[in-house]
Amino acid sequence: MSQKGTINVAVENIFPLIKKFLYSDHEIFLRELISNATDATLKLQHLARIGEAKVELGEQQIEVKIDKEAKTLHIIDQGLGMTEDEVQKYINEVAFSGAEEFLEKYKDTAKDSGIIGHFGLGFYSAFMVADKVDIITKSFKDEPAVHWSCDGSPNYTIEPADKTDFGTEIVLHISDDELEFLEESRITELLNKYNKFMPVPIKFGMKTETLPKPDDAKEEDPAPTQEVDNIINNPNPAWTKQPADLEDQDYKNFYRELYPMQFEEPLFNIHLNVDYPFNLTGILYFPKMTQDLNVQKDRIQLYQNQVYVTDNVEGIVPEFLTMLRGVIDSPDIPLNVSRSYLQADGAVKKISSYITRKVADKLKSLFNEDRAAFEEKWNDIKIVIEYGMLSEEKFFEKADKFALYPTVNGSYYTWDELIEKIKPTQTDKDDKTVVLYTSNREAQHSYVNAASDKGYEVLLLDSPIVSHLMQKLESSKENVSFVRVDADHIDNLIKKDEDQISKLSDEEKESLQKTITDTISDASYTVQVEAMSSDSAPFIITQPEFMRRMKEMQATGGGGGMMGFGNMPDMYNLVVNANHDLIQEIFNSKSDEKKASLINQSVDLAKLSQGLLKGEALTDFVKRSYDLIK
Repeated sequence: MSQKGTINVAVENIFPLIKKFLYSDHEIFLRELISNATDATLKLQHLARIGEAKVELGEQQIEVKIDKEAKTLHIIDQGLGMTEDEVQKYINEVAFSGAEEFLEKYKDTAKDSGIIGHFGLGFYSAFMVADKVDIITKSFKDEPAVHWSCDGSPNYTIEPADKTDFGTEIVLHISDDELEFLEESRITELLNKYNKFMPVPIKFGMKTETLPKPDDAKEEDPAPTQEVDNIINNPNPAWTKQPADLEDQDYKNFYRELYPMQFEEPLFNIHLNVDYPFNLTGILYFPKMTQDLNVQKDRIQLYQNQVYVTDNVEGIVPEFLTMLRGVIDSPDIPLNVSRSYLQADGAVKKISSYITRKVADKLKSLFNEDRAAFEEKWNDIKIVIEYGMLSEEKFFEKADKFALYPTVNGSYYTWDELIEKIKPTQTDKDDKTVVLYTSNREAQHSYVNAASDKGYEVLLLDSPIVSHLMQKLESSKENVSFVRVDADHIDNLIKKDEDQISKLSDEEKESLQKTITDTISDASYTVQVEAMSSDSAPFIITQPEFMRRMKEMQATGGGGGMMGFGNMPDMYNLVVNANHDLIQEIFNSKSDEKKASLINQSVDLAKLSQGLLKGEALTDFVKRSYDLIK
């Protein structure tokens, strides 16, 4: 029986308001309608399984169709369907009472808020792109089919329909200013973005499939083809399966499915699977990392029951893991109603904590199972681990078991192994263990050699956040300090009790210091004349550890800038070896000209070894050097 009615809502015309408030995110209408179709399909499957629905399901799917001539977009499912009473209840009453609540609550603040899911408005997102919407539906309960129609005003019609199969067809009469949603390419893009892994097959048109040639076919004969349904999604993605049911190749294949343009294989993966105290599944992949902390973020995709939500997982995934790739799926993640931004609450923090623990446990097991393979991957994953040690206290504690400290000669130590190795030789007179490191093995080669000649271990720590990490380790570990090998001459890096005897008296050292300072006339170099081994270099340029580290920390975002170090010019120490023969010659020289020539040439050689001689100074040095060998 045909009838007409008016939706009971206090607002004169809710549809322009829905359009206005949801406009910035209007493409989500397709996701919402397909989500509804999926729910209806899965619910019917459940009822059939428990015997409450006496229907022959067949191979259920959802179909999306475009009719350009009629300017309509169709979403067709083979799910529960609705009776006339259910249409009245779920479309006219529940949704609109939710709409009224929404408008009352958000009338002053709802701009661009996308109020959908929490208010039962998913279906009405259709009116963001359509002037008119039809629902043609038949319940599985064997009641008459119903045709509901609404033209974007509070008025609707309900009349009988001639649909014979259970399920629902939504017909959107696309507005003239939304015609992009009648383009195959645009719908394909949206289906791939939001519905790529929906649990029900989604058909969008047909495609041509090539079949194997018959055994008796000639070589020049074309292979036969057939038209088949174009199913755009994978209803059973890897993260929905049990880890025991997946091989290594399955994980690699799924990675390619997620990132078809990514040609490098992931290093390893972590399968997440928890059902208490929250539900969460997913697979995280460690790709090969660069040293850049920013370029690789936002590659983890967040799903809710296999419906894509966002790739902005901040708050769900600890920040240091946002450089990973993969999928996280949880029905327990609270989303705002547009499903675009996450709300940080207690459940989210528990999920974040769980993921941190799971990643740490996986790294530990990889390290324990095959240490050699883990060491091989270290350079590709260290930036994530070091970042995690800095930003997550619980991860820092667990990382003691697998974080590695590589040396310049290719050895890898855990923290405990490192301290055990260096403590006997690299403990200074104040009982502090000094960890020597280089950030650039080539640029600091002479300093590394000097340390190695003393029997010291030198770590190779070259990631951009290493200054922050050392600060963290120094504050967390007892009696340890990190010093870069070019921070001082080798005898001062690890101060022992024994002092070198100087060939120059204190007055002579002071006089020589003044002569060299006046000759080089460069305020960025502080001259220090010290007693060192006679076979150490005559001039050594060092950069004070504290000042350099503060500047580095500011460069990567940290404490240096707060204390004003970041903007200070580079400062260097010019350490002069009072016991070297060349220094003796300079000191004893009667000719001021010769003295100045020896000082300038020697200091330029020291600068050259550090890459500090540039521009005009380098040109002058080369010319002077040629003059010396004429």
